[in-house]
Amino acid sequence: MDEFLKEIDKNDIGKIVKDVFISKYTTYRVGGLVRAIVYPKNIDKLVLLCKLIKKYNIKYKILGNGSNLLFSDKTYEGILIKLDELNKIEFFGNKIVCGAGASLMKVAKESIKRGLAGLEFACGIPGTIGGAIYMNAGAYRSDMGYITRSVKVLTDDFRIITLTNEEMDFHYRSSFLQKHPNYICLEATIRLEKGDKSVLEEVVKDRRERRVKSQPLNYPSAGSVFRNPENHDPAGKLIEDIGLKGLTKGGAEVSTIHANFIINKGEASAKDIHDLILFVKDAVKEHYGVDLKVEQEFVNWE
Repeated sequence: MDEFLKEIDKNDIGKIVKDVFISKYTTYRVGGLVRAIVYPKNIDKLVLLCKLIKKYNIKYKILGNGSNLLFSDKTYEGILIKLDELNKIEFFGNKIVCGAGASLMKVAKESIKRGLAGLEFACGIPGTIGGAIYMNAGAYRSDMGYITRSVKVLTDDFRIITLTNEEMDFHYRSSFLQKHPNYICLEATIRLEKGDKSVLEEVVKDRRERRVKSQPLNYPSAGSVFRNPENHDPAGKLIEDIGLKGLTKGGAEVSTIHANFIINKGEASAKDIHDLILFVKDAVKEHYGVDLKVEQEFVNWE
């Protein structure tokens, strides 16, 4: 690892932050030590970094805003790559080209300022464009798959290619990239529709007010824990109806405001949250026969 980090420094790949707790970089505010976080300066430096990762056989993961991840409490013996420098946002009429490191909420806000409709659903999602594409993030019966025209990616053999909407294979909280985890999203082209700015702003305001009332925004969480199952009530209702609201495990709690949120009350460990998620999942399966799918990604639990 030390030789690898020296090569990163020697090749001026970008900022390196060593031996930090991942809890500082995830919305759950939990997780163990990570050996290094690297911020490549540009795509060329990212490609070089990936070649060094292969050369030294280093474990790695791309990290956006950490809003859909649950890292374990143990040390992550590898590096995390943050694409914060790939954050350019360009508007061409109703088309937007944005880097993977750009804030999804910022892109949504800038779109609405220009009277462009289609990204209102994203105003409350605290992720990056890259993370949103990977997860096919969505809300209010819309998601990235409806508006993304193409995605530029770095392949596992260091080629830069562009995938069409069809090739991205977007489905509910799913995309091509989840099935090809060694591909890295670099940039997305989004196409929106002309809309009425004042109407769009009113929609966003109304949804924000509803979110404040219906979600536990005062505590660290990672949003909805489970996907809503097909042909059943929403996951939150299933969990609430079997009396699990307010259930705690250490410092983790099934939110009393919205049962599909698990919150960190302040002193939760990653294991507390992990165990509570699995308990709720098992309880719903036992009671309803419904196998809820966890929306969040567990990292470093093997």
